[in-house]
Amino acid sequence: MSRPRKWRKVCCLPGSDRFGPLDAVDNGKNFVTMSIDEYETIRLIDLEGFTQEECAAQMKIARTTVQGIYCDARKKISESLVNCKVLRIEGGDYKLCDGLELECNCGGCYRHRRGDGVDIDG
Repeated sequence: MSRPRKWRKVCCLPGSDRFGPLDAVDNGKNFVTMSIDEYETIRLIDLEGFTQEECAAQMKIARTTVQGIYCDARKKISESLVNCKVLRIEGGDYKLCDGLELECNCGGCYRHRRGDGVDIDG
């Protein structure tokens, strides 16, 4: 029996779940699917400037797990760009951040972007 997958903490969902060539037809064959946790590693490492260790602490998983997720995510982005495929972002083993953790330094939670501890939507 395999070990159950550990949930990865994700602080925000993408604003759009599809990216790619403007003239692409999503016929079910010409796409690449990236998981939400892969998206989160790209956001934290490439956009926010986190190290893999900081990203691992933020997502509450091992650094080696982050390294694998990050490598897979970059390969999918490359495949989308080079082969003109639509990149879809969906699924994965994640739990969305509730925004209540004081040590959360993700830069992604609405609570932390706004700076006052109040959720914009609530």
